[in-house]
Amino acid sequence: MSRNSTAGRAGTTTAAADSAPAPAGTPAPAGTPAPRRALLRGLPWVVWRRHRTLLRIGLLVTLASCALFAYQRIGVLDFLHGKGSAPGGDGRLLDEFQSRFTPMFNRDLQFMESLPLLVGVFLGAPLIAGEREHNTIRLVTTQSVSRGRWIAVALGLPLAVAAVCTALLSAAFTWLWSPAHNLVGGGDWLQSGAFDSTGPVPVAKTLFLAACGIALGLLAKRVVPAMAATAVFGFVFSVVWSERVRDRLGTLRSLSYPYDGDGPHLPPGSVRIDDWVSTADGRLYGYGTCVNGDTAACRAKLGIVNRVTQYFDYGQMPGMQWLGAGILLALTAAVLALVVWRTHRRPL
Repeated sequence: MSRNSTAGRAGTTTAAADSAPAPAGTPAPAGTPAPRRALLRGLPWVVWRRHRTLLRIGLLVTLASCALFAYQRIGVLDFLHGKGSAPGGDGRLLDEFQSRFTPMFNRDLQFMESLPLLVGVFLGAPLIAGEREHNTIRLVTTQSVSRGRWIAVALGLPLAVAAVCTALLSAAFTWLWSPAHNLVGGGDWLQSGAFDSTGPVPVAKTLFLAACGIALGLLAKRVVPAMAATAVFGFVFSVVWSERVRDRLGTLRSLSYPYDGDGPHLPPGSVRIDDWVSTADGRLYGYGTCVNGDTAACRAKLGIVNRVTQYFDYGQMPGMQWLGAGILLALTAAVLALVVWRTHRRPL
């Protein structure tokens, strides 16, 4: 055997030994940089990698919006420190506040109210529909990872990011809105959008619409139809929520005062819901009762002596929000349970 061939085999053996991984626990050679520890590994890293663009956009928007809310709060507090936060009887403070800050708060409220639908359409709907449309879901479910683990990570990671981002945005906007709640939207925290943009409601609505988008994507199997169906469902849900659900989350309080007297004098921050006329024993009639013809004779015949105003007190707002959020979170859990059951029982 020639010397050259012997040297060649020795060089090959040395190169193989150099390229072989060191045994576990072996210290790295001097001057070798330590391996980086990734925050996400395995399947969570794959899910993040698949949706990294949208998730990064969500994180950046969250940070930018929170910074904007903090900056806007400085201007609101400067105004309140100089003018006060009570609307006053003449309405001049309310008019001045609205002329200065109404466009700003309208934009913020529109952003916060549209956030759950945007998450449902652009994150929830494509989450499984995109995998089914490109047939990547078959590759994933034929690997060593179980289907249950895959669906848990594929849904859990994006929903967790969405929940954290929405919670931060809700906390920041609540911090901005709370000092001026008597002036924003004329103090109407129920109809102006503040109810759905503060506290736990934005998080619950976001998770619910995202879960519904996931379910619709699982059924539609295509991204564009799933996004369209989620958008339509979100619009219908917003109408039902505002017209049929939100006003029933709390118990109306009533304030009676003489028919021809001065009133009503509601507590600060109250939202006026409805007005009635009533008899001395509390029987209610519509507010338009006995307004035409001989009104005095009509009221005497029916025994109407009082006016009644029904309202929600500002102190009821947190309880109503948590009740509504609890209902939405329960529905979210039910929808996600159906999604998991569907992925386990039927082929994807």
